Amino acid sequence: MSLKGSAQQQEIMDKMIPNIGKLAGRTVFITGASRGIGKAIALKCAKDGANVVIAAKTVQPHPKLPGTIFTAAKEMEAAGGKCLACEVDIRNEEQVIRAVEEAVKKFGGIDILVNNASAIHLTNTTDTPMKRFDLMNGVNMRGTFICSKYCIPYLKKGSNPHILNISPPLNMNVKWFKDHVGYTMAKYGMSMCTLGMADELRSDGIAVNSLWPRTAIYTAAMEMLGGGSDVKSQCRSPEIMADAAYAVLTRDSKSYTGQFAIDEDVLKEQGVKDFRAYSYVDDPKLMPDFFLDDCPGVSAFTAPSPAISASSGASSATPAAKTASAITDPELAKTFGAVQKLINEDLIKSVNAVYAFDLKDAGSFYVDLKNAPGSTGAGSPDADSKVDVTMTLNKADFIKMFAGQMNPTSAFMTGKLKIKGDLGLAMKLEKLLKKLQPKL
Repeated sequence: MSLKGSAQQQEIMDKMIPNIGKLAGRTVFITGASRGIGKAIALKCAKDGANVVIAAKTVQPHPKLPGTIFTAAKEMEAAGGKCLACEVDIRNEEQVIRAVEEAVKKFGGIDILVNNASAIHLTNTTDTPMKRFDLMNGVNMRGTFICSKYCIPYLKKGSNPHILNISPPLNMNVKWFKDHVGYTMAKYGMSMCTLGMADELRSDGIAVNSLWPRTAIYTAAMEMLGGGSDVKSQCRSPEIMADAAYAVLTRDSKSYTGQFAIDEDVLKEQGVKDFRAYSYVDDPKLMPDFFLDDCPGVSAFTAPSPAISASSGASSATPAAKTASAITDPELAKTFGAVQKLINEDLIKSVNAVYAFDLKDAGSFYVDLKNAPGSTGAGSPDADSKVDVTMTLNKADFIKMFAGQMNPTSAFMTGKLKIKGDLGLAMKLEKLLKKLQPKL
């Protein structure tokens, strides 16, 4: 499985939703556009001849994340647009006002606002520092509200005016709240802006919509969290969001408003049938994004067979699983012993994966749920047992994760857990962990 070259991929994508000049001469004010999805949307608009206002914080290069508002501005201008780079912390009302005034002074008005800037910290209530809670709500919800508030007077005078919030559908399934309620509240705050402002501004002809990805999108932040090509191969490129945003922003603002759009669905409506150009490998196993319950064709959390229960042992139809070897640490022996008792034929068929755990302060361990009769142990699995997923974390977090005190997805997104390999298979582990919790 080899990754596609960026030039080859860009050439293909340029033909998917071609630029047809509908944004030429119009002014797009976009937050957080120095990298990632925001930058991809800004570049798509610039290629169409738009005036792009980059409102973002990064003026000095980040040690781990590439791009500043100035390097991004050069790319916008090279792509064919005009650009204004504004240093803005969107939590700061005065800075937002100043950036809006500078945009109007330079380009004569504002036609489109894209609220893209966002902050994320996936932790439960007790583990969420209030500083992070305030950051998420300040950037996501309050920032979206402030930018909308001060752009609206100019949008009322704009050409086919749109506000586009990069935020999810409002999904009240409790699973999207329970492990990261602070982040969900902040992100849904953006979506509630869509819900309310769409009706508020309908008579002014200003469209207000949300756009969200069906799958994980590969950005510099995702690379830093997940590490390398294994994660990249299971994500789509930011250009799918850029193409979908372009399709939304070029629709009639008086008739298309109040929508919670999904990138893939928007592009299907535009006639796109083949989405392989947005993937980095030819046969991807795509990882779903948050807040969407049903993702056809996307790897998701897969429950083990109903025959598996917390109290079930080895199936009488198969040999007993091999005993964990050389686990001398009492806490780890207890954890792997609980896993051991769950292993049976049905579980192996359901999961079909070998997991390696690189505990930075306690050594290496494995769980083989692919090769009958299954096994757990210290060190590496048998030489002929290919490892599908390697998880790197410290011992304390490992024990918390298996005891249900730390959500694996949250650990991954906050950098406590590094995953190498098939992320779809990594997600299957979460269901197994829930079976262990009564035993730990």
